[in-house]
Amino acid sequence: MCLAIPAKITELKDNRLATVDILGVTRDIAVDLTPQAGVGDFVLVHAGFAIEVVDADYAQETIDLIKQFPELAGEDIPA
Repeated sequence: MCLAIPAKITELKDNRLATVDILGVTRDIAVDLTPQAGVGDFVLVHAGFAIEVVDADYAQETIDLIKQFPELAGEDIPA
């Protein structure tokens, strides 16, 4: 099963890339599918792509659920 994980955009880069914070870990992702996304926005990330811009409440609700089931992420998740 694959999940889309909420992430907060911390920096926009050239070539439609962005740096995001995902549960305290930073990654570079593609924002080709979400050209309206900006710094501070939350996006759902799947397979290295932002696939949807979501509001902060939805993102936090999803993050809280993920923290309840750390095995879904496959790694230790900070509390």
